[in-house]
Amino acid sequence: MAWNPSPEVAVAREFGSKFGADRVIIFYSKPDGTYHYASFGTDRQLCKEAGEVADSVFEQIGEAFAAVAL
Repeated sequence: MAWNPSPEVAVAREFGSKFGADRVIIFYSKPDGTYHYASFGTDRQLCKEAGEVADSVFEQIGEAFAAVAL
């Protein structure tokens, strides 16, 4: 697994460490209306799986964020 120093991934990594999670996905929105995610897995395979799951639901999460903001 390649080390990702981004602050978003650091938060996901810290969450996983604190709560004993082997995969973490954090979705968040910004005041400008954009939405994003950070994913983390404790090894290469789990990291890949977390990213794949996040990618597969990213659009639906964005739509849900937008619907709540109405």
